[in-house]
Amino acid sequence: MNNTHPNNQDIVQSMKESSLSVLVYSLTIVVVLLVSFMLYFPQALAIGSLDVSSLPKLNAFLNGSCSVLLMLGVFFIKNKKRQAHKTVMLSAFTLSVLFLLSYVLYHSQAPATHYGGEGIIKIIYFFILITHIILAACIVPLALFTLLRAWRSEFVRHKAIAKWTFPIWLYVTITGVIVYFMISPYYQVKP
Repeated sequence: MNNTHPNNQDIVQSMKESSLSVLVYSLTIVVVLLVSFMLYFPQALAIGSLDVSSLPKLNAFLNGSCSVLLMLGVFFIKNKKRQAHKTVMLSAFTLSVLFLLSYVLYHSQAPATHYGGEGIIKIIYFFILITHIILAACIVPLALFTLLRAWRSEFVRHKAIAKWTFPIWLYVTITGVIVYFMISPYYQVKP
């Protein structure tokens, strides 16, 4: 039987560059707007008494694990182990998606948490937090383009964008863990 439906890889391969860009930037806008909405309107989508108290710890674990996978991905590609590189990078992307879902779920259910530190530590916290937030928004299209370039076997373009994606993505995942440890004493929803 002839299957006339192209698979996902064929769809991505056949997309024009402009269509690919529209897809990536549309997804980026949706993600940024969703996260912004949850931050500005915490508990806006609260579902009864759903216990989300363990999610910040899970989010830190997902970020930390993603950091390790990103570093392994670079190690593997530098040692010409393409399949291992592909596996850990797809795993890092999957963990980042799971983090995003967990993050949105937490902020849709939990009250806003305000940092309670004082003095220089407060300045350091907000510097880390603000750079983390800005770069987290930037990493969405960078990670998507990097992944799609590899998927389309555009390895020269993949390598060119990955040189930007890797350090930014690594910074975002590491600072995500740091922010967790700095703000965790102030969570209103305790595990």
